[in-house]
Amino acid sequence: MLVESIMTQQVITLTPSTTLQEALDIARKHRIRHLPVVEQGSLVGLISDRDLRSATPSTLDCDNHQEMLRTTLVEKVMVRDVYTCHPLDFVEDAASQIYQHRIGCLPVVTNGELVGIISERDILHTLVEMMGVNVPTSRVEIEVPDKAGMLAEISDLLRARRINASAVMVFPSQKEGYKTLIFRVRTMDPRRFIQDIQNAGYTVISHPSAIPEGEV
Repeated sequence: MLVESIMTQQVITLTPSTTLQEALDIARKHRIRHLPVVEQGSLVGLISDRDLRSATPSTLDCDNHQEMLRTTLVEKVMVRDVYTCHPLDFVEDAASQIYQHRIGCLPVVTNGELVGIISERDILHTLVEMMGVNVPTSRVEIEVPDKAGMLAEISDLLRARRINASAVMVFPSQKEGYKTLIFRVRTMDPRRFIQDIQNAGYTVISHPSAIPEGEV
């Protein structure tokens, strides 16, 4: 999945000459936490609700506080070195950036021009859908040898039971020479599928419906 398929395209922006008070008003009105700063169509900075709070310390008296908000421009407090992504980047690469840099959003830029924005909430929503946990499913975790063809073998067992999979993930196993396959299957009773796996000689690591070998 590409960033362009989940990004917000109608982005609310500021200019460098926007005041902090105006930025606060916009953030509150639209209930948003991140505001890109744009000049002549090009991204020049980013300001968050945290930046706005940091720029207006509560130790100021009320009059000075209000005066600072009215007179200080966004360009004085905005982040200039902004992490960005491209519309054709993969969603998981954007997620990696957000995770590594501990940021809340990524403006989406093409040739310096802002074309969208993607937030950590967008990422989380998309990953939940990609993992298949947004619909009723059962999770089956299987330990198999780390060699070619294992995913196909387990998929054949699934197909034989005429059960659809919402998502399939592959992870390294803590056991040397093995890997872990995680299937999200569209059935609330995967016991016969689990039995098929065990009969084929593989280990079901964990599942609330997992049953000992020989029991159906």
